[in-house]
Amino acid sequence: MTSELPPQIQNQIAQLQQVQQQVQALSMQKSQIEAMQKESKMALEELERLADDAVIYRSVGELVIKTTKEESVSKLKDREETLSLRLQSISRQEERLTARFKQLQEQIQQALGPRAQ
Repeated sequence: MTSELPPQIQNQIAQLQQVQQQVQALSMQKSQIEAMQKESKMALEELERLADDAVIYRSVGELVIKTTKEESVSKLKDREETLSLRLQSISRQEERLTARFKQLQEQIQQALGPRAQ
């Protein structure tokens, strides 16, 4: 059927498919970041329960390094903030792409409208 369509409509359909793939990729990234956020939050909650002088180890690559509660809390809060910013950015991208998807979809439907009748 696409071979019967004008090149402009074929191009719009290709763009629509590309935008759809981008939205799916962003959705996957968003899920991964949300999972990392949840993990950081849980770790932070566990750290808060510990005594200030508790012995804490954290993983750095293939190493496990002794650290302080204060340093661990600071690093986790920084990580949470970074993840939150990334999540906001992805959400904005997702909104823009969704709007673009709807716009392309409407353009294609309008272009095909007279053909369908």
